[in-house]
Amino acid sequence: MLNFLRKYLTHVQNSVFEGEVTEGDLETIQNKTRETLKSDESAIIYRMSSEKYVDRMVVGEDPTDDARFL
Repeated sequence: MLNFLRKYLTHVQNSVFEGEVTEGDLETIQNKTRETLKSDESAIIYRMSSEKYVDRMVVGEDPTDDARFL
């Protein structure tokens, strides 16, 4: 699942991914997740209708900060 999700999203923490995807990519992610999850597991997807509703705060080093990579 890790390698699959990295195709679409940024891996920011153990079992946590974030990023913007198209509706088609979201459907692909949901379908693959349903196929992969065991019966006692779950996944949570947060949909934001606009960036203005997101207040992202990072304490410590930001794992999504591309400036770290040269």
